[in-house]
Amino acid sequence: MPPMGMAALEAGERRRIRVNGPGTRIASISGLRGVVGDGLDPVTAVEFAAAYAGECQPGPIVVGHDGRASAAVFTAAVEAGVTATGHDVWLAGPVATPTIGWLVRERRAAGGIQISASHNPPQYNGLKFFQPGGMVLGGSQGQALLDRWRRRDFPWASWDALGRSHRLEDPDSGHLAGVLEVLDVAAIRRRGFPVVVDACHGAGGRLATALLEAVGAHALVLGGAPDGRYDHPPEPTEKNLRTFSAIVPAVGAAVGFAQDPDADRLAIIDETGRYIGEELTLALAASRRLEQARGPLVINLSTSRACEDVARRLGCPVVRTPVGEINVVEGMLAESAVLGGEGNGGVIDPRIGYVRDSVLAMGLVLDLMAATGERLSRLVAGLPQYTMVKEQYPLGGTEAGASRDVAALWDRIATAFPEARADRRDGLRLEWDDRWVHIRASNTEPIVRVIAEAVEPAEARDLTVRIGRWVSSTAEAIA
Repeated sequence: MPPMGMAALEAGERRRIRVNGPGTRIASISGLRGVVGDGLDPVTAVEFAAAYAGECQPGPIVVGHDGRASAAVFTAAVEAGVTATGHDVWLAGPVATPTIGWLVRERRAAGGIQISASHNPPQYNGLKFFQPGGMVLGGSQGQALLDRWRRRDFPWASWDALGRSHRLEDPDSGHLAGVLEVLDVAAIRRRGFPVVVDACHGAGGRLATALLEAVGAHALVLGGAPDGRYDHPPEPTEKNLRTFSAIVPAVGAAVGFAQDPDADRLAIIDETGRYIGEELTLALAASRRLEQARGPLVINLSTSRACEDVARRLGCPVVRTPVGEINVVEGMLAESAVLGGEGNGGVIDPRIGYVRDSVLAMGLVLDLMAATGERLSRLVAGLPQYTMVKEQYPLGGTEAGASRDVAALWDRIATAFPEARADRRDGLRLEWDDRWVHIRASNTEPIVRVIAEAVEPAEARDLTVRIGRWVSSTAEAIA
């Protein structure tokens, strides 16, 4: 596997910083996120949009948003910031994040901005920025944006050179057509699957509804209006989806699909009401796609081994990258991958674009069910069975001191497990033939995340507990 470039190593959460000032606001190389009115405000959005536009080549910039209640305020702010630099704006309205990537590529735009805080609670909002190729920013691009914003270098245009705004009609059509083109629509239509969708009052309900209608599914879409009136905390976890999980068998659905508010992640419920979750979304998609076309699968270091096992069963190589969507995308480009993604329910198919895509994931799962004639519960039972345990531990001290102690902590843990294969590209990942553990220090808060996976649940829990003790002792030493 070729080494990842510096842009990949710096991407995702690697260079994220907490911005000084009131409230909660976090800037990273891929965007901005914060609590509305308590750290995130329209002035900041105008400035970030202008700084981003200043880094773009001439040409229009696509702007969309998820369904949050604050979307209108921040759309106006972003529109002002972009047009004030002389760029035209194409307003897409409420659209899925992968649709922004599609529109940027389809229309050969200079870039794109999605106004969204992903799975965060409703008091949050944020900005995600796109490259002209339709993927999120890489490390050097994001750093250039942050540097420009810090030095307040906003390229304001004169009165007679201001950009103009244009509203895009039917922004979903191209993206929908692209997804339908890669599915066996006739086979899915013959099955007439009853499907329930929890669109979480976000940006993906309209596109999901259109997809299900096109493939002949009998769809019940809950929370389809993009109004941000969440029926539950918006992250599609098992706890948050308990009510939805009960609805799936109650209405006789073959599958339940749960999106996050900006529709780049997908959790799955089987016909019995069992939460399959996000980790196996990519494994199911890979089961279908890699059967059709053999080639590399690219996943991050924290993604379930079930995905790796599926690929290897089909004779396909697997490449792992540091955590972060752009790291996976850069790995896919380097390897000419057939499929990629992350264990958070994010599936990336280069035939559609280089953005995690919940609607594509829905299509691939239905395609798999149609091709095999199996119920979803049987398909899941046929996947490699692992237990994943996720924990986090506090880590105090100054930023510089904590960084030194964390580096020493990785050394101590790796030394304690000499038989394990160690990967230090993103924290520390230790791998054995039947289990693995990934330990990463967060760059947004003073914690260390520990994720372990094993065939036996007790082994996964034991790994997190043992490593948690080391982390806790390090935290006490720092304090």
